[in-house]
Amino acid sequence: MGRRGVKEYRAPEALALIAADRQHVPLVCPSCATRSIVRVPRRRGAGKDTPLVAVAERVTLTCQTCGRHASYIQRGPEAPRDDTMDPHSVRA
Repeated sequence: MGRRGVKEYRAPEALALIAADRQHVPLVCPSCATRSIVRVPRRRGAGKDTPLVAVAERVTLTCQTCGRHASYIQRGPEAPRDDTMDPHSVRA
């Protein structure tokens, strides 16, 4: 039945919103179609030369119009992968 009073996006809506946030495109609420999404924490700057986050950080996206929200963990740069972990780089 869902939780009363908790206004979270449905999974497909949340994934679309999170993908848009990660691509740094303007955020539009998938529920009410407004541009009133607030990101916490705010972005630290614009541009590709902005340093990446060094630690995992929780990001919350909340629509100020309908009150729905979604959260995800923004991870920093990944550790270098070992050659044996990637099946596509197997050397003959």
